[in-house]
Amino acid sequence: MPKTLTQIEDFHTLIVNQTPLFDTRAPIEFAQGAFPNAQSLPLMSDEQRDQVGTCYKNKGQEQAIQLGHELVQGDIKQERVDAWLKFIKNNPNGALYCFRGGLRSQITQQWIFEASGIDYPRLKGGYKALRRYLIDETERIMNQVSPIVIGGQTGCGKTLLLEHIKPMIDLEGLANHRGSAFGNTTTAQPTQIAFENALASELIKKQNYSHLVFEDEGANVGTVHIPDCVKNKTSQADLILLDATTEERIQVSMDAYVINMCQNFLTQDHINGFNNFSSYWLRSLEKIQKRLGLERYKVMKLQVEKALEIHQNTNSFDGFIPVVESLLVDYYDPMYSYQIQKKLNRVVFKGNQSEVLDYLNSLSIS
Repeated sequence: MPKTLTQIEDFHTLIVNQTPLFDTRAPIEFAQGAFPNAQSLPLMSDEQRDQVGTCYKNKGQEQAIQLGHELVQGDIKQERVDAWLKFIKNNPNGALYCFRGGLRSQITQQWIFEASGIDYPRLKGGYKALRRYLIDETERIMNQVSPIVIGGQTGCGKTLLLEHIKPMIDLEGLANHRGSAFGNTTTAQPTQIAFENALASELIKKQNYSHLVFEDEGANVGTVHIPDCVKNKTSQADLILLDATTEERIQVSMDAYVINMCQNFLTQDHINGFNNFSSYWLRSLEKIQKRLGLERYKVMKLQVEKALEIHQNTNSFDGFIPVVESLLVDYYDPMYSYQIQKKLNRVVFKGNQSEVLDYLNSLSIS
């Protein structure tokens, strides 16, 4: 066995190359936040980690290490090693990490070498060091880049526009949320830490662009908070307003929040998918009940229930069209008109999708 197994210090290359990682921390630690391209393959279970931690506090490091080896031996150890070797076979250019780059990743690395002769690298300083690097890089890059923000009425197609722009950061995509009361998707949002790690990774990969394009967002996207250094810079940036007709906005919203959403629920759960889609609409509407007012909420709730019934009976989504139109015109537009008044001094261009793309091309941004 070599005296020292390999450690990785070049975090920039690791992020840019989207290096596959496996996380040897306990599942509960992984669930609180991990890195893009990381998979949980723990050395110890949550319970085993707790036992070793308690032993460390009461009896010291040597006894804790001994207990760890007692808890993870025989068939349990073999299962762990087999899982790691399977990952390594599929990801020969990857790396592993624990919390501080200490005992857990060193033991994992050693067991892998003993079982296979493979010197599989670990991150120097572990999760903590890479996390610190990503936080620092987010602040550094946001200080040096010139953001441009895309705004516009709800349903105008801002997210669709971003798909045509290379130097862009899709905050809603990273947050797995569309940024409104109806913004939930069929899968859970990332934790705050996982969101920040993914955002930092995107910034690092795109930092060589002179400008980065963002969608206009509030302080939060669903349950995750946009880091202050990002929010502060984008809230002062040049603003481009994307124009779309009411008909276009209805179609974009129908596609995103009705047709595709229903299909996603059905794909996820063929048996309960439609019920989950129904619950999504009724719960989302309930979130804005106070703003709608009780009477308007009751009318709209009946409209949604009727639309759901029509779809069940005829497979048509047409019953949602008046609901979507009312939400756009009567609910979201007045809020947008109020908010945009505060930002008019930042507006540098206004146009439809092709006009905005032409404008960005003229600035060599696209």
